[in-house]
This record gives sequence, structure tokens and C-alpha cells, in this order.
Amino acid sequence: MNTYDVVIGIDTSNYTTSVALLSLGGELIANIKRPLPVRQGECGLRQSDAVFSHVKNMPLCMAEAREYLKGKRVISVGVSQKPRNVEDSYMPCFLSGVAVAEGISACMDIPLHRFSHQCGHIAATLYSSGNEQMLSSSFGAFHISGGTTELLRVSPDEDGFIAECVGGSSDLNAGQAIDRIGVAMGLSFPCGRELEALALQNTKRIPRRSVKERDMQISLSGLENLALKLYIETNDKQLVSAFVLDYIYSGISALADAYIKKYGEGRLIFSGGVMSNSIIKARLMQKYDSAFAEPALSADNAVGIAFLTSLKYR
Repeated sequence: MNTYDVVIGIDTSNYTTSVALLSLGGELIANIKRPLPVRQGECGLRQSDAVFSHVKNMPLCMAEAREYLKGKRVISVGVSQKPRNVEDSYMPCFLSGVAVAEGISACMDIPLHRFSHQCGHIAATLYSSGNEQMLSSSFGAFHISGGTTELLRVSPDEDGFIAECVGGSSDLNAGQAIDRIGVAMGLSFPCGRELEALALQNTKRIPRRSVKERDMQISLSGLENLALKLYIETNDKQLVSAFVLDYIYSGISALADAYIKKYGEGRLIFSGGVMSNSIIKARLMQKYDSAFAEPALSADNAVGIAFLTSLKYR
């Protein structure tokens, strides 16, 4: 095997333009990311704005990738073509990456492999945590971000794996709640990092609220109202931030308990941007046999897509 043979991974989510280069030997050569700009006070992007930003970012990412590719041979390209592995899953922002990947494939006459953004997140966690062997059997995986709060049962197949949604939030996503509450308190979007920093400074008793689980579903829609009410009453950003993260942890923990009770599988994978939160991560690691990606690979990235692509040639 030529260790200088590499694959390219491309991911164009609603918040980040990502390009990754991975050798067939498993070495991460480059993890290139450019965030999409969001106006102050807003909680997200319209799809048209996201597509436009990807179109501007992608040539810059590829120019940076070119420097890492000197002396190496690109044998394949992979891309996230949709949010999730279901038939009706679609977001225009992913077409930006698909267009670039198809161009690379056609110009270089190399194979193109298509995956979902969600499978990319799970794969990035397996790669980052050194748990690639888990792909040989079924396991539980969480994908928790601004756009998704899902509990998945992952099973191996010829394309790497399939991920069936078996639970999650029935309404608001965890990342949405963090961003909405953070923006209301004057934080910059995306608010996760700033809200975590505030929570780490809290020294007051956190008001406890249990999150009810039923049929592996939880509701997070009440969190926003509870947190903003607490903020109006206390004007304490640190306390409110700690309350938000404690509430989200309680919901995830309730889902994890339900999954283990139903399937009897111990080790759980935690992926997605919210799982880069050190407070939630520490509590989950203490309670469960779990695996997390490093923070850079919890947030949106193309490393998981590159990893899935590389598996085609091992």
C-alpha cells in the first residue's frame, strides 16, 4: 500500500465549509474548515446564504488543500450529499460540496463516494476516538447539534454502516436551544463555546429539572422558556448557562438509559457539535462506557467523510 495515496473528503453543512485529506494508512493530513458568517443577533442562516458562502469558501479551501497534496496521489473523493440517511433528507447547502466533488471526480477520473452528513459525524467520532472496530457490530450513537438531536442504532453494511433513528428530541434540538438562549443573553452565534465558558464560572446552585423520556423520546421545547424566565429573574448569565447544560445533559442521559435498557449494549458513541461541550462530556463519560471525538472533530468537519471514503480501499 502506498502511504502517499490519499482521499479527499468534502462537507458543506449549514455552518461550515470543510475539506479533509486522509492517507490510506489513516493519517490525517489536513482538516480545513471555514465557518459561514452569521449576522449578530441572528440564530442561523437561510439556505440561499449558506450556498453563497460555500461557493465563496470552497476555492479558498481547495487552494489550501493543494499545498498539502504536493507529492501525493489522490485516488478518490467523498462528499456529504444530504443531512441524514433517509430517502427524503435534503438541504441545498450540500449541493455546493457535491458540485465540487463531482468536478474533482470528473477532472481527475477518480471514483466519487457519497455519504450523509450524519454518518460523517459518527465516522469522525470513531476515527478520532480509535474505535474503528465498532463498525463490525451494532452500537448506539448520538448525533447532537444545532440541526439534530437523535439517538441512532448503527449497523454495519457494505457502504460502511447504516444509521436508524430510534429516539431523540421530539421538538427543539439541543444546539437550537443553546443558540436561542445564548442570543437572547447577547452571546454571539453559534453560542456553544461562550455559553460553556459562562457555565464553568457558575458557583450557584443550579435549579434542577428532570427531563421525561417516553419511548426513547424527550422534549426540549420547554427549556427555552425556563432558561429565559430564570434569566429575567436573576440576570445571571453564568447560572442560566449552567442550567441549560444541566437540562440538556439530563435529557441525553435519559435517552442513553432507555437505549441500554432496550438493546443491552454498553458502549455509546457521542457525536455532533454539542458533544464538544466539556461539561456535558465529563458527566456522560463518568456515567457511561462512551466514546467522543476530539472537539475539532465533534464540530462540523469533513474528516468523517474522508474516513468513510478511505474504508473503500482498505
